[in-house]
Amino acid sequence: MILILLRAAWSQGDPRKVIYPTDSRGQFCGQAGTPLEKKPLLFYFNILKCASPLVLLEFQCPTTQLCVEKCPDRHLTLMKAKLGSNEDREYYQQYCKDGILKDGLCPAILMPSKAFTRRCLPALGTLKGGVVVVGNETTFTDGKGSSINATDVKSNVVVEARQVAMRIFEDYTQSWHWILLGLVIAMLVSFIFIVLLRFLAGIMVWVMIVLVILVIGYGIFHCYMEFASLKGEPGSDVTIRDLGLQTDFSVYLQIRQTWLAFMIILAIVEVIIILLLIFLRKRIMIAIALIKEASRAVGHVMSSLFYPLVTFALLAVVIAYWAITAVFLSTSNEQVYKVFNNSECEYSRETCDPQTFNTSNASAQCPDAECLFAFYGGETYYHKYLILFQFYNVFLFFWCANFVTALGQVTLSGAFASYYWAFKKPDDIPSYPIFSSLGRALRYHTGSLAFGSLILSIVQVIRVLLEYLDQKLKGAQNKFAKFMLSCMKCCFWCLEKCIKFLNRNAYIMIAIYGKSFCPSAHDAFFLLMRNIIRVAVLDKVTDFLLFLGKLLIVGIVGIFSFFFFSGRIRAIEDAAPSLNYYWVPILTVVVGSYLIAHGFFSVYAMCVDTLFLCFCEDLERNDGSPERPYYMSPELHEILSKTKMHLCSLTKKCSLVLVVEQCWFLYCEDL
Repeated sequence: MILILLRAAWSQGDPRKVIYPTDSRGQFCGQAGTPLEKKPLLFYFNILKCASPLVLLEFQCPTTQLCVEKCPDRHLTLMKAKLGSNEDREYYQQYCKDGILKDGLCPAILMPSKAFTRRCLPALGTLKGGVVVVGNETTFTDGKGSSINATDVKSNVVVEARQVAMRIFEDYTQSWHWILLGLVIAMLVSFIFIVLLRFLAGIMVWVMIVLVILVIGYGIFHCYMEFASLKGEPGSDVTIRDLGLQTDFSVYLQIRQTWLAFMIILAIVEVIIILLLIFLRKRIMIAIALIKEASRAVGHVMSSLFYPLVTFALLAVVIAYWAITAVFLSTSNEQVYKVFNNSECEYSRETCDPQTFNTSNASAQCPDAECLFAFYGGETYYHKYLILFQFYNVFLFFWCANFVTALGQVTLSGAFASYYWAFKKPDDIPSYPIFSSLGRALRYHTGSLAFGSLILSIVQVIRVLLEYLDQKLKGAQNKFAKFMLSCMKCCFWCLEKCIKFLNRNAYIMIAIYGKSFCPSAHDAFFLLMRNIIRVAVLDKVTDFLLFLGKLLIVGIVGIFSFFFFSGRIRAIEDAAPSLNYYWVPILTVVVGSYLIAHGFFSVYAMCVDTLFLCFCEDLERNDGSPERPYYMSPELHEILSKTKMHLCSLTKKCSLVLVVEQCWFLYCEDL
């Protein structure tokens, strides 16, 4: 099926439709070997029409589009060009159909433009005081006696989006090396933290808890100081609702309500974390013992810290396959032409043929109508069921991505299981545990990994279908249908989380015993059910502590990047790049830091989950006697023995609290 999809997509698709812009005749601008090779840019006769709803329906502006060599760099009207010098006429003819200076074949007006994604869009600018200009002019005539304000051009959705995209692109070009430096710092901080956790697990956990509280506390203090400093400033009391949607997000930082909202959110997070730590104070000691054991396991399997790079590389290949196939599928349509007109016409927006349009009834009854390229589509069976091919491509993407993730989980859990079940550590541990585990997974467990990934992928595709239906039914007024759709989306979200949790533990059992997927999932489920209290007390509390570690790294790097890019560090103020939106590199560094920290801590999380299942299995198989000794370390056994009575009391007294905590930890994992 994969080969059939690839053959259909790559034989019918044409990526040139994405690379090159298309004029009103369906020709590619700038394509080598064609008459338009030296005309790589697309020019719109009337850019203001791009705000029409038709753009959202058919992804095409209802105006004539022409391939040109360069974008206009000055303001000029058609009337002025006709009455002007030969230089003006020759200049204007570049932007007319067939180079003929005539009404209907030329735009009514030219305005200074700049190329963006090979399309000529107005060169908007802002003077001091917020005055909007196109080129250097605030107003200009349209050639028909009316004047156009530059603000009206700016309010155009397409033009405004172009401005924002250009500014973001400029910010990346100015700050990309600083962004890379921030990500490198995040990697070094994560690695140092993991190394310190290896030798000072108990101390580092408590240091991590205190620092998380201090970092969030500092965030609350900073928000309060910003909130107080804006008191009495002009315009600072405007509400976010009154301000509306602004493309310049720094505007929101000039009003007090924004900082008040940040302060409230951080205060709520701080209170939740402190309350959880108070209620979990006894269980944190147990979790620290498990983290210490995980630190020793990671120390003996140091190569496990670099295995996420393998997973990342394989996921990059999967994403590349999906993206390329999706592009070929989306560009496998045929050119569709429709009737565009300015006056009323019964043939408006109907399909037409540009070769025969001049002799058709539409041309006779609607003299001002034109047969222009509208979009790519088709009426064949292939084109009708193209959406199914796209969904199938999405399904293959989920399946392959889940398989790569499952392979990484089995590989890591197999390496850590070999550490736990080695009676004499480190003598009984294999020389290369990661490579040995990866070899076993590829040789014996490929089918099990594919089957587990298939189950999860089916649920994920159903969720995508539900989201697709939700978008299609947004305009429906049936409240019952909306309610049922929302319930189904919620149920399948919960089902996906449950399957991910079961699959993860099933893969651990596969790595330990080498059984197939179904028996391993059965054994893992009932093993967890027999130790449900330990799951909440040990496993999930440990996951929560590791989640705090991610927050700490993201918080530290995020705070320093905020002060640097906003120019608030006096010592290095001159080194900070001049940016349009300083939040662009800050968000990039924060998101990248979280992904890097998640990559390092995911190894620890997998180690903790593996050791926890091994520990539960060890308790059931062995009793600590000389004939059946425990494989767990004496330190872990001592702490777990002390908490045995505590676990029994929790079963009777705190079942509801544990259920609530379990839901909270699943939510944290989802974030």
